[in-house]
Amino acid sequence: MSRSNHQHQINLEIKRHEDNIKFLQSEINCLSESILDLQGSLGKHLPANGTGTTNESGATLAEKDETEQILRHEKSAASLLCKLLKSPHATQALNLALTKDVLGIVGIVATLGRVDDDNLSRLLSEYLGLETMLAIVCRTYEGVKVLEKYDADGTIISTAGIHGLGSSIGKSIKGRFLVICLEDLSPYVGGFVADDPQRKLALPKPKLPNGECPPGFLDYAVNTINLDDKNLDCLTSSGHGLRETLFYSLFSRLQIYRTRAEMRLALPCINDGALSLDGGVIKKSGVFILGSRKDIEVKFPATSGESSMPAKYLETEDMIKKLKWERSHVTEDMQREQELLDFAKANFTRQV
Repeated sequence: MSRSNHQHQINLEIKRHEDNIKFLQSEINCLSESILDLQGSLGKHLPANGTGTTNESGATLAEKDETEQILRHEKSAASLLCKLLKSPHATQALNLALTKDVLGIVGIVATLGRVDDDNLSRLLSEYLGLETMLAIVCRTYEGVKVLEKYDADGTIISTAGIHGLGSSIGKSIKGRFLVICLEDLSPYVGGFVADDPQRKLALPKPKLPNGECPPGFLDYAVNTINLDDKNLDCLTSSGHGLRETLFYSLFSRLQIYRTRAEMRLALPCINDGALSLDGGVIKKSGVFILGSRKDIEVKFPATSGESSMPAKYLETEDMIKKLKWERSHVTEDMQREQELLDFAKANFTRQV
């Protein structure tokens, strides 16, 4: 074989090894993504003490408890709204008051979503704060206007809107309260996770400067909120749901990590804040919240069931082990290809 033909063969061999390495690297990346997703599903089921504490009837009990927690804030607009919705006479009046806005009031922030466990519920609720958890959500600005009326001097008319309905059952509101209008929020613009009944947002995983996803990253807060069928069907006139309007507005791209230590290592890729399951809080880039955790009286209901938890947890752990085993073998194959590539390149250099 002539020297030029021999060099051509070596070039083909180099190209083949390079293509093999690219293919194997893509396989490793896919396996790593799958492992990360499964680890995220495990992490979200682990409270601070690492054990599950809910039961099968947890969702229903949590919702009932949530309403009771709201009702304890007797002078709040959220508490009054709960009372109005429980009163047949007041409900009729409320419906009449909202005839101008057919879509009316959507609900109270704390009642519009659920999370997988109590620890995550406490973290997200503390992050938002009591005032936001008790905020009333309306679909359109017409609903906001119906809630409160003013006279010519700008003074609140106590006999109109939600104040008037409160008077009809002997209740009043003290101080200000938040009202969120879905139609006026800037919605998430982007795709959704394929074949996901919850229509979770297809947000790209955070990346460190080296291009890798930070260890300990579990998910974005906006995707940890679970919506029931009624709330999944709640859409604005533009077709946007609660996740891409309300919850994206509240959480943006807030990240969830397993531990404070892992969250701190991820600082280069945290822009819209982060939480860790052991209580760490970064409000936004450059703003840290320190000190002891504060329990918020009003939380999102927790929904995970103890009966299915252990089996699913162990099944997921087993899948992670299998994927890691497969990744280690693919990594070994890639290392062998790299050695063959290095040898082929050295051989080519000798031929030149």
